[in-house]
Amino acid sequence: MNRRTTTLSAFSAIAVAAALTLTGCSSSDSSDASPKAGAGKPELKVSGAFMPQPVMDMGGGFLTITNTGDTADKLTSVTSSVSDDVSLHETKNQKMQQVKAFDIPANGELKLERGGNHIMFMQMKQHPKQGEKVAVELHFEKSAALKVELSVEAPNHNPKQH
Repeated sequence: MNRRTTTLSAFSAIAVAAALTLTGCSSSDSSDASPKAGAGKPELKVSGAFMPQPVMDMGGGFLTITNTGDTADKLTSVTSSVSDDVSLHETKNQKMQQVKAFDIPANGELKLERGGNHIMFMQMKQHPKQGEKVAVELHFEKSAALKVELSVEAPNHNPKQH
């Protein structure tokens, strides 16, 4: 009976060690999909930021956010002094709809462009003219906010056509 108890105890110890080893393996495998402590972070840069001169009390904002980091991020909101109602919109099937956020992939980019995803300014308090700049602040899920100036361009400005 004593030998059987010793065998069961040894078996239990091996089973516990195996379970801990498997748990360790599975948690390190699953953490490959999420950032580890001390792992890389999003590295965001903004380029091509512009706003076509608004012809009514609403306008659009367009830019590209490039992420050279190895961690994805999300653009979650935009604020500006020209409007208290700034939102993120996507265009699908030729219809605009508000969204909560836009993904910015690791080592990738988010393009906000005419005819596609964009920033929407509603009930503008100011009506910027061509040649002026509009200050906005971009807010992200992981990264610190970025202050950006949108160059006000002609109402029909579209960099894709140049």
